[in-house]
Amino acid sequence: MTSDVAVGGGGEYGVLLYYKYAAVTDLNDLVSFYERSCRSLSLLGRVRISPRGVNVTVGGKLSSLKKHIEEVESKELFLGTDFKLASCGQPLNDEVARECGFTSLSIRVVEELVTFSAHPLLRSPDISVAGKHLSAVKFHSLIQSACKLPSEGSENPGGVVLLDARNLYETRIGKFQVPGVETLDPEIRQYSDLHDWIDSNSEQLEGKHILMYCTGGIRCEMASAYIRGKGAGFENVFQLYGGIQRYLEQYPDGGFFKGKNFVFDHRISVGSSNANVMGTCLLCGCAFDDYTARCRCNYCRMLVLVCNNCKADGAVYVCELCWKYGKASFGPAGKGNCESGLPLQNIKGEDDVFSLSQGLNPSRKLKILCLHGFRQSASSFKGRTASLAKKLKNLAELVFIDAPHELSFVYQPLDSDDSGHKPLPRNEIPPKENCKKRFAWLVEPGFAVVSRVDWTATDAPFDPVQYQKQTSGFDSSLAYLKAVFAKLGPFDGILGFSQGAAMTALLCAHKNELRGEIDFRFAILCSGFAINSTQFELGSINCPSLHIFGSDPGKDRQICNETSEDLAKYFKDGSRTIIRHDCGHIIPTRPPYVDEIKDFLRCFLL
Repeated sequence: MTSDVAVGGGGEYGVLLYYKYAAVTDLNDLVSFYERSCRSLSLLGRVRISPRGVNVTVGGKLSSLKKHIEEVESKELFLGTDFKLASCGQPLNDEVARECGFTSLSIRVVEELVTFSAHPLLRSPDISVAGKHLSAVKFHSLIQSACKLPSEGSENPGGVVLLDARNLYETRIGKFQVPGVETLDPEIRQYSDLHDWIDSNSEQLEGKHILMYCTGGIRCEMASAYIRGKGAGFENVFQLYGGIQRYLEQYPDGGFFKGKNFVFDHRISVGSSNANVMGTCLLCGCAFDDYTARCRCNYCRMLVLVCNNCKADGAVYVCELCWKYGKASFGPAGKGNCESGLPLQNIKGEDDVFSLSQGLNPSRKLKILCLHGFRQSASSFKGRTASLAKKLKNLAELVFIDAPHELSFVYQPLDSDDSGHKPLPRNEIPPKENCKKRFAWLVEPGFAVVSRVDWTATDAPFDPVQYQKQTSGFDSSLAYLKAVFAKLGPFDGILGFSQGAAMTALLCAHKNELRGEIDFRFAILCSGFAINSTQFELGSINCPSLHIFGSDPGKDRQICNETSEDLAKYFKDGSRTIIRHDCGHIIPTRPPYVDEIKDFLRCFLL
């Protein structure tokens, strides 16, 4: 394809974008070429060169950019390159220019033109099997008909889906919207997360005609090749050649593309002649789509939309992905009219009211409800976790309660004096002085309420699989906890130990059903195990969670580490964090484990 230069009017300044996948045999020679050409023409921006091709975004005088295109086209390597040249104003200010890389010329040799995966063991897909290129006109025609697609060996084509290969913050200000055709938005922070989404959502793609698009086309090259590399059922992958930019040039009124096209230069975004505002302010939910202020999430640094009325010096923002996966530090807030962000306005803390736009509240602590293990009590668990509470004192307040099921006293009668002590006859009950109550969240079926003086004889000091029998009592414990939350809440999180962790896992699994009665934002499960796990699928529990258990088999003699590992698998990837320690049936409080616990908790404090 010959170069297609689209320049509007006689603007003095312009931006040039192009990429080319081809085998580069002499990297040094190509670097020298770009050094000579760009510097002689006073071009600023980014040039990325790899053994597989080039990716270029530069700005300068239109006459200089046209001269650069002529020099590039003279090299056989760039035969058929699609040069996207647009006239525009110069950068609004130095800050915007600097962030977009337009204050200097950066020429770098890289392994990949775009990083498809940060995983060192994942091989980059073969670009030669990338999806078929569709011109803007063909792309428009096909999504208009939504059924007349060229099939590659498929006698009975499946449905049509549009796949957006861009990052979430880009899709929030503009995307294709076609009546009757599904647009899949992976909602990723960065392009290197796309392959994970593809792997996890293959069922939405298999057997379909997949129409992919991105800003200028380069991201679709590798992603489409990755999808087609999955084999049978993934053959029909097509991509918008030249990306959204070429489409808007062909359809100035926007066509099927609604909103604005985010670009990675000082223009920030480019709209059609009929561009509607699709984005909304993160805080107030009003219509807004201007990223000029470059506001970013405090945690992941992703761009967020904050309108001029809500923007404030020193403000802290939490993007919708960090909120979704548990890094937001405030209690639940209504979404209001905010489609793209979180209207985190005045939200009650434990002792005061403050606004995100006012920045940090350093005095606030997390309030965590603590659920003890089987045959323990609030006081005994508080004693066992005294060291943990001390080390978390600046981050969290721990609240301890007794479980609702009171257990009988247990003693072991001695039938022989092998121990050297006088045996205790089976018909002789031990004295009850100094005996403290013990409780449980879950009990064996048929459990009966006991009185204060009841005793139970046991033939062994400890049954290592007793927890497997304790499958009843959830409903009464749930009703009890609802009353606790109403009286002592709100709570930011729940910490459960052993059977308390099993109870906590059940609360996490029913989190949506319990909204309004038992609200919490995270869970810490220590030496836990799963109860009634047949109700749930692996990876089905979507709650930010920290799982703490031993790494060495046999060290935890109450709950084996494999059981705790299995419990963690019921929580969704991306929402769970795991700490494996070298101790037994305890919550470790020495470094590095306590530091990892603190790191997890800090995600919920701004």
